[in-house]
Amino acid sequence: MKNRNIAFVASILSILFFSTSFHVRGDEAIEEHDIVVYGGTSAAVISAVQAKKMGKSVIVVSPDKHLGGLTSGGLGYTDSGNTATVGGLSREFYQRVYQAYQLPENWRWQKDSEYTSQGQGTRAMVHEEKTMWTFEPHIAERIFDQWIKEMDVPVVRNAWLDRDKGVQKQGTTIVSITTLCGKTFKGKAFIDATYEGDLMATAGVDYHVGRESNDVYGETWNGNQVGILHHGHWFKSPVDPYVIPGDPSSGRLKYIDDSEPGRRGDGDHRVQAYCFRMCLTDHPENRVPFAKPEGYNPNDYELSARIYATGWDETFDKFDDIPNRKTDTNNHGPFSTDFIGMNYDYPEASYERRREIIAEHEHYQKGLMYFLSNDERVPESVRERMNRWGLAKDEFVDNGHWPHQLYIREARRMIGEYVTTEHDCMARRRCPKPVGIGSYAIDSHNVRRYIKEDGFVQNEGDIGVSPRGPYGIDFGSLVPKQEQCTNLVVPVCVSSSHIAFGSIRMEPVFMILAQSAATAAAMAIDENIPVQQLDYEKLQERLVADGQRLEYLITGPYGVAKKSLPGYVLDDFDAELVGAWNGGGLARYVGIGYMHDANLDKGKMKATFRFENLSPGSYEVRLAYSPNANRASNTPVDIVAKNTSVRKKVNQKEKPPIDDLFVSLGTYEFGNTATVVVSNEDTDGHVIVDAVQLLERKP
Repeated sequence: MKNRNIAFVASILSILFFSTSFHVRGDEAIEEHDIVVYGGTSAAVISAVQAKKMGKSVIVVSPDKHLGGLTSGGLGYTDSGNTATVGGLSREFYQRVYQAYQLPENWRWQKDSEYTSQGQGTRAMVHEEKTMWTFEPHIAERIFDQWIKEMDVPVVRNAWLDRDKGVQKQGTTIVSITTLCGKTFKGKAFIDATYEGDLMATAGVDYHVGRESNDVYGETWNGNQVGILHHGHWFKSPVDPYVIPGDPSSGRLKYIDDSEPGRRGDGDHRVQAYCFRMCLTDHPENRVPFAKPEGYNPNDYELSARIYATGWDETFDKFDDIPNRKTDTNNHGPFSTDFIGMNYDYPEASYERRREIIAEHEHYQKGLMYFLSNDERVPESVRERMNRWGLAKDEFVDNGHWPHQLYIREARRMIGEYVTTEHDCMARRRCPKPVGIGSYAIDSHNVRRYIKEDGFVQNEGDIGVSPRGPYGIDFGSLVPKQEQCTNLVVPVCVSSSHIAFGSIRMEPVFMILAQSAATAAAMAIDENIPVQQLDYEKLQERLVADGQRLEYLITGPYGVAKKSLPGYVLDDFDAELVGAWNGGGLARYVGIGYMHDANLDKGKMKATFRFENLSPGSYEVRLAYSPNANRASNTPVDIVAKNTSVRKKVNQKEKPPIDDLFVSLGTYEFGNTATVVVSNEDTDGHVIVDAVQLLERKP
């Protein structure tokens, strides 16, 4: 037995020394790997797995104790967007979730047949594809841990980068990183997979914090959003902001900013609110009641009490079901789990200050749950229902059943070789080198509460704008400018504007980009070139071979492929757009969706379809749109023909008579060109822009 033990230890040591190089410098161990991944997020795990699959030695240096970030930290009701765009290892994760829930032992508190949650616009279980998009935190963490073990990837936990002098560079190349505990990790390539972008920043790479002005990238939805009210996370009824109602001299209630409203579209330092995604349960045997936190002050929640006094009743709207009678509970309404305005310094803060901010968020949110369960200012029906809920006893067992990861919705954002902006999300420009696809709504949470000119309180910053369908995320958004760093890839704090990051920042997308980041890093090592100089076609070939999805092919009953239609067809993707058009996808449409004006900014929006290189002759002009009762009955369409210009009015409430898709606008003589313009001038409802078709008609 003794000899067996000696042999076993010897074999383990042999594996370690063959897979990793060690040097000793004084009392410090220096480890060498091909790729060093810094972070403990889902993206960190996927980066490491892909690097190992490509034959590279890799290590995960994690500041976190637990792997998986938000995916294992409470966000089990996946912000999936269009699941058809999720491929590669990201998709494999959701396949592994499905496989986990095929095991009877993972249905402890509920029968699998009783679980019917639909998830974010998709069935919870898709048996045809064997994926599952809702799950418990401990299941996600178990999957990540098992995956790392399968791939034999070493992980150093609770390892914090020395942000003062912990990144050693030779010119533009990172040579090593050192943690606060004195451990040094050398590598040929590095991946920053943190939510904060600490490695990127310490390496001297350009980045931005806060909201850019719309002027910076020519956007519509960036910057200050005063007066824009989306989602329902705003004060629908007047609420007095002062300690003594009507008396400004009494001071503002807690959590109300003292700044002026400002001007829509202006940039600032503010970042969208953070919260914990709580895993709650109403199962009596697994429920831990909400306790009163130390230092609890019920007056901190006076604003919530005043909201209830207006009749607001949406408390439980984001208690989203995950398996085993649990929830992924998220922010909802004007005063909820988002700790609005209390995180501005987090992205750049010291580790000590970040711990304080995290503790402040935890205290606020625990206090809120106690308030909602016990305070008599809360309606009795809400208190009674809230007291059926509590923290899940079998989740986050080493952290008092509280999530171990604060939802860092946004921190630093790199300014790299390519900046993804609203124009990419809204398909106003085509992505040159896609390495992944985003599809979720352009989604930013509130950044502050302020007092309006009428003396009442309002939230500001919440945005929920649909993109024009799935869109490509460019390789240049994962890499710094070459003159700044040549062996770093950043799949989380990607190069994007604030408003574009609102769509990109979803966990499935982070995992998609992480696989692409590791692939690029490995290929750059093989070719001994800066990562920015990779041949995109070679990178694309490898990504596709590994299951990544880099373009969205129309599927389902609603989208009609443009190339399947006769004649000349221009989609909304091809139109020249003026104004803040929004994406949509109800009923039938051409391509991946359509645009609508949200019934706003009348007279300021138009879409111009320009047909060129036509064969001169007579053409029937057809307009595609998606009908609905809220559409405009008088949508103006201007047709510029050979010798005339004609305006038609289209009733978009009515179902299009041609294939439920098109309405004919008449036949006209055209030369080599034709122009059709749809606008929202003086319209009485939502204006839809989808496609224009020209069909040649013989005299």
